[in-house]
Amino acid sequence: MGKIRVLVVEDSLTVRKRLVEVLNADPALEVVGEAEDGKTGIELCQRLRPDVVTLDMMLPVMTGLAATEYIMAYCPTPIIIVSASTNRGELFRTYEALAAGALDVLEKPTGEESDDDWERKLVAAVKLVSRIKVITHPRARLGLSRLAPFSAPSNGKPMTPPERRLIAIGASTGGPSAVCSILRALPTHFPLPILLVIHIGRPFATGLAEWLDGESNLRVSYAKDGELVPGPGEPRVIMAPPDVHLTVAQGKLRLVNDAERHSCKPSVDVLFESVARDYGNRSIACLLTGMGRDGAAGLLAIRRCGGMTIAQDEATSVVYGMPREAFLLGAAESVLPLDQVAPALMAAAGHERRAR
Repeated sequence: MGKIRVLVVEDSLTVRKRLVEVLNADPALEVVGEAEDGKTGIELCQRLRPDVVTLDMMLPVMTGLAATEYIMAYCPTPIIIVSASTNRGELFRTYEALAAGALDVLEKPTGEESDDDWERKLVAAVKLVSRIKVITHPRARLGLSRLAPFSAPSNGKPMTPPERRLIAIGASTGGPSAVCSILRALPTHFPLPILLVIHIGRPFATGLAEWLDGESNLRVSYAKDGELVPGPGEPRVIMAPPDVHLTVAQGKLRLVNDAERHSCKPSVDVLFESVARDYGNRSIACLLTGMGRDGAAGLLAIRRCGGMTIAQDEATSVVYGMPREAFLLGAAESVLPLDQVAPALMAAAGHERRAR
């Protein structure tokens, strides 16, 4: 079996040499090219066809975001963002890169962390994403696309009774892009509140709700402990803050500092299980793309108590891990491609009837 071939795109010579040194030190990896700007990175990606690209966001000539959009449109390759960007504008560009098809994001070394810990994370991330078959994202060709307007599913199956009161969504790898696509397709007057868990590293989680708020027709914000869960007719998306579990109990949001589940905090399972307890058959849950199994057992708990459950299909998942586990457990009532999730949620929420 050949080595995993990596292209490193980083304008700082010091950081670039550190990345190259760490990656080449692992016997399973080989750095096949280095670039100090986005344009050269694209050219090397097209010529060398690496298995993985590590990419900084702040680059001369062509930014990391522009390079991501071009690579994913014309030579799709697994991309890991390696960035020190923590201000609002730079974080938003990182989210845009994830929406454009980048798979993961890691901090650059700051000098405060253990060298061994940072090196292990980098090597593990490269090995992980090298196994993911990425899909073409034609944003560079077509501009930022939005999903088609709502149309009811054509399978003739009655979707959901009108008593649904809450939607819960969970996602991991590929999640920012998938969630963004769904929220863009929901109208301003969508009738039900949505609770959301996305796995993403803490340094890059702080502005994610604000970015989604700007991309969505619905208001998106982080949850506050003790606030009431919005009722029907109060369209909001409430997201789990970094490093804390989001739950519901007796109609209130609760932020819980319990142990990780499946190495995740916040955990989709923790949210879904609390939704099953508190809302039962009045709930709708959706498990999207992601590595691992977080959310599968919670989705099953919701289905067992009569809630509606959806899992994203394999063809449109960046990583068919979490939805696959749910499918194998029999937790998913419906398995849908990404572009059918929003229409299904709208039909399930009684959107047309409520709108009248």
